[in-house]
Amino acid sequence: MKLSVEQDLCISCGLCIDTCPSVFDWNDDGKADVVVDAVPDDAEDDAREAMESCPSEAIKED
Repeated sequence: MKLSVEQDLCISCGLCIDTCPSVFDWNDDGKADVVVDAVPDDAEDDAREAMESCPSEAIKED
């Protein structure tokens, strides 16, 4: 599973980082970003929850 965060849509709420910190973190612009090339198998459920919970629908599956 590969994810990305559309920076123009991210509102910096931090929900994805709270939900799945092994995949998401803040970037230098203060927005959430994906910090792994591919989501580890053991983090897929949390990463999917973060994607589905994103209030601005900024997280996309590539």
